[in-house]
Amino acid sequence: MALRRGAALMRVKVYHPSPCSPSRGIIPADATAGFPNMPPFPAFSITALPRIVFGDGRIADLPREVAALGRTALLVTGAHSFRAGPYRAPLMAGFAEAGVAVETWEVAGEPTPDLVDDAVGRFRSAGIQAVVGIGGGSAIDAAKAVAGLLPTGASIMDFLEGVGRGKTYAGPALPLVAVPTTAGTGAEATKNAVLSRTGANGFKKSFRDDRLMPRLALIDPALLATCPRPVMAANAMDALTQLIESYVSIRANPMTDALALAGIEAVRDGLWPAIEGAGAAAREGRARLAFAALMSGICLAQTGLGAVHGMAAPLGAAFGVPHGAACGTLLAETTLANIEALMERDPLGPALPRYGRIGGLLAGQARVCGGDGLIVLSDVLDDWAERLDMPRLSVFGMTEADIPAVVAASGGNSMKTNPLVLTAEELTDILKRRL
Repeated sequence: MALRRGAALMRVKVYHPSPCSPSRGIIPADATAGFPNMPPFPAFSITALPRIVFGDGRIADLPREVAALGRTALLVTGAHSFRAGPYRAPLMAGFAEAGVAVETWEVAGEPTPDLVDDAVGRFRSAGIQAVVGIGGGSAIDAAKAVAGLLPTGASIMDFLEGVGRGKTYAGPALPLVAVPTTAGTGAEATKNAVLSRTGANGFKKSFRDDRLMPRLALIDPALLATCPRPVMAANAMDALTQLIESYVSIRANPMTDALALAGIEAVRDGLWPAIEGAGAAAREGRARLAFAALMSGICLAQTGLGAVHGMAAPLGAAFGVPHGAACGTLLAETTLANIEALMERDPLGPALPRYGRIGGLLAGQARVCGGDGLIVLSDVLDDWAERLDMPRLSVFGMTEADIPAVVAASGGNSMKTNPLVLTAEELTDILKRRL
């Protein structure tokens, strides 16, 4: 899929000098006065991050790390993969050796408010001192919510954004260790727990507070080895979406820029070896995807996201579209819609050259940017969605008649940091193209 407005592309090439042109040399420390057009370096702030432990085999460190936080832990996992996988038995033996008593709670699918409240009631009197979330984003989000509510026994509906009772969360939260077994959501580095309710009156909303940030994010890429191909593909597209949306966000800053670009490069280099490779190549690919997911979580927690995530939330709530699949199927068309809207309404703003730089990076060609980078970006994202078999929305029962309701429900926090405001007509067109 090439960009549909060639004339607009030529304007971008003219008005946006290459952001990846060769350097003119090192600027002496006392020579900045000779560069009157140099923009001021922006001020920014970064919220708290977890302590990060990354590397193959680091899962063996988990019992010792948890023992430093408490002697009774709640282990939150997915419903099947951890129980059936090779790590459960050695971990449980490790907890026993470290003197940690463990309660377990399995989460099937995306966590709901009722599920979280039931768990809080069930484990309220168990003397839990630390919570461990092992699994995908759903298990980690459920662990966050329970860690935040166990000390007081409050209901999640007291604090859930947009649909709750509007109370202010005052803590405290139990210390949380996040151990991702997928590479997509970056939930190990964010301060929000996403809860959902599916159906006609469904929602997908966050319980959000700095105190919900994991104390430790333990990322072992070896845990991805048993991840099925469709899950790994959707998760990788979720991470890529978060990295791209963070980089073009109106709240992007120099630190998140560096992390987002490093993550995008990691997806570029790691995606196909992880999915299609074997042996050492697959191991290296998984490490890069795990790193990219971590970077995406760090970035989104600082910058917010964009229109893909704005639409993904109501798609998940109304039709049960898995989050990674929603991102993967919408990314190419939404990126194209953003670029075309920017060409028309903000051609001299910062977002277009950023999109062009992403295109060059994904192509592995540092000198491809500007208008050429936009074409490459559009082509690469469309090609990846097709090769990864990203599902059409109609697969989940969505029809054209459902589009107005999805568009009306797409005005969440993610839309506020999109590079510009997309119209209802533009959102409608995106969804029509992915039916």
